[in-house]
Amino acid sequence: MTVPAGVGDGAGRDGDPTTGRLLVDPTALPGWLRPLAQRVDGAGLPPLPRAMAQRAPADARRGAVLMLLGEGPAGPDLLLTVRADTLRAHPGQPAFPGGGADPGEDAVATALREGAEETGLHPEGVTPVALFPEVYVVPSRYRVRPVLAYWHTPGEVGPVDPAETAQVARVPIADLADPDRRGQVALRDGFVSPAFDVAGTIVWGFTGALVDLLVRAGGWERPWDPDRRLHPPGLVHPPGPVSTAG
Repeated sequence: MTVPAGVGDGAGRDGDPTTGRLLVDPTALPGWLRPLAQRVDGAGLPPLPRAMAQRAPADARRGAVLMLLGEGPAGPDLLLTVRADTLRAHPGQPAFPGGGADPGEDAVATALREGAEETGLHPEGVTPVALFPEVYVVPSRYRVRPVLAYWHTPGEVGPVDPAETAQVARVPIADLADPDRRGQVALRDGFVSPAFDVAGTIVWGFTGALVDLLVRAGGWERPWDPDRRLHPPGLVHPPGPVSTAG
């Protein structure tokens, strides 16, 4: 598989941040990944929760996350990390590898660099598949571009710097689609976040919403109970009813 010319060599090559962009021919991907890739073009992706649809201010910093899908002993899986408890931003929370863009980097370059720095993965074993529409993360004031990628040559991964990353896990898609592992987390603003009880932790918030999007767009979703509440450690839950508006 080849990446189109210009991908990975400058922030101006990301295209329209409000739409998805396919970077490879879907027919070159494994069959289980093809339907997800084919939904990226145009308006094919399901919407994110309404709470994540805020417009980014002009001074918001650019960033990217790596949504890396591979195939392990349990079938297709997704690479996730858990942030160190000592970090100032989002301590102890599950996350995709990612971070702020360096000068001159586009989203693909940022995502691959951060993936290598956080988990030790080898970028040459990764094929960028698509850019998802940009998402504004309010608490950190980042305009984040999710980068979907295929791990065609997986290798050993783990926390590179324990002060930054506490855990690295390859989570089977079958676990993420398991109705008994799914629920929602009540947020302070009256909305709810998709959530997943996997790998010994609760995946929620920005990461949970993107995982939910992947599961739906990939055709892996099974019927589950949206009224089931999951409770991440340390999160203060609002009293009373919450909105389930998506």
